[in-house]
Amino acid sequence: MEDAFGMAIARQFEREARLIGEENVAMLAASTVAVAGLGAVGGHALEAIARAGVGTIIAVDCDRVSETNLNRQILALHSTIGMLKSDAAAARIHDINPACRVIACPAVISGENAEELFHDADCIIDCIDSVGAKTDLLEYAWKSGIPAVSSMGAALRRDISLIRTADIMDTYGCPLAKAIRSGLRKRGVGRGISCVFSAERVDYAFIPPEEDSSAEPVAGGTRKRAVLGSLPTVTAAFGIHAAQMALSRLLPPGTLEGAGVR
Repeated sequence: MEDAFGMAIARQFEREARLIGEENVAMLAASTVAVAGLGAVGGHALEAIARAGVGTIIAVDCDRVSETNLNRQILALHSTIGMLKSDAAAARIHDINPACRVIACPAVISGENAEELFHDADCIIDCIDSVGAKTDLLEYAWKSGIPAVSSMGAALRRDISLIRTADIMDTYGCPLAKAIRSGLRKRGVGRGISCVFSAERVDYAFIPPEEDSSAEPVAGGTRKRAVLGSLPTVTAAFGIHAAQMALSRLLPPGTLEGAGVR
């Protein structure tokens, strides 16, 4: 039975092996990737690295699936409403790749617990929507020498053609990236954090006022955040870009580079 299981797993990743080689598929199987924040962007990043064959995935999110997640979050189904997103992630990954080891962490990320949660990661994909937690995590990753890929603001964007990738210090046009960049510099963090962002101008008319009745509590605290509009296509594209950059950090240089335009 064990041999049959191994053959089934090998067959599962046959198409990938034909493109990047069996040795690189084995490298991914031996890798550990942490996804911090399992919402609209993080869920798609998680899905992509699971289907790519990453062997160990640390899935971190303290939130639960809700009805308002259904329009854009891949972990959100009517059957998963009310579940911890980390548990929904573990169940979905095991259904995709039973050989994957999943560490589900329903935790609020901070500077105090980053070492405990992420010290085993070969790469961290940051899809957190809180400025404080995001800055804490990226500072930890940079100072610990763990490659990190960070997603900036995907809400309020409509045009996927304006999604860009760059070092976080080279981002532009994104208010969230500006705030994170400023916070990181104050903490002595420099270049080396890969980033997905949008160059699309934010239409501030679509940002609700602070007293808006739809504001919801931030997980793990009493502060409320405005509920911003977002599209499933844009958030999914952010997640796929983040996953691609993470895989590039795990594999030998040039493995995922194309042959250029004809």
